[in-house]
Amino acid sequence: MQTDFIIELLHQVKEFENSDACKPNSTVDDFRVWMNDKKYSDESPTKLFKNEKHQVSFTENEICKQVLLLGRYSKLLIRKGLGDFPELANEEFTYLYRLKDEPFLTKIQLIEKNGHEKQTGTQIIKRLLEAGFLEEENDLDDKRSKRLNLTKKGEEIFHASVSDVNLTSKILSGKLDKDEKNELLRILKKLNEFHSHIYAYYKSADINMIVKISG
Repeated sequence: MQTDFIIELLHQVKEFENSDACKPNSTVDDFRVWMNDKKYSDESPTKLFKNEKHQVSFTENEICKQVLLLGRYSKLLIRKGLGDFPELANEEFTYLYRLKDEPFLTKIQLIEKNGHEKQTGTQIIKRLLEAGFLEEENDLDDKRSKRLNLTKKGEEIFHASVSDVNLTSKILSGKLDKDEKNELLRILKKLNEFHSHIYAYYKSADINMIVKISG
């Protein structure tokens, strides 16, 4: 085995030890996961396409990569943050909090406001109903629809989980300063407004049609 390899490996171990990923009880598997994450983060998503002689946009592909990574990190963190509320850890809390803000939404309204497919949203609502956090009643104008609201138990778990949700949100914001957070929020709102419009009016369109609309 080459000495340079061992030296490089020791440098990587040292970098791992100085990272936030390293804990007092870290294992070889933790080091391996960190190495994989580091490699993925360091690689440009356009590298593969360039090697295969495809023309791609570096900026848009980087945005895509960062959004996907952030989505994965946020899901893991939310599960940790809501560890004391396992019934809410798989996106149920977003439904509970939405209904607290906007009571008596129909099922389809609640699902659409959370940006889910009907099947996914229906399963989340079903779990919340079975847990006793939501109650449903017939819509006065449309007997085929059901309107949802928090039960007393739902109200209680909302208030009990607020501090944990706030703490998780704070960690998700990372080490951005106040101005950076406000600027990020502005950009994310603008991006979500675009995708919300696509979701609401062009959900069934194919990708080529969406490209034309977004252009």
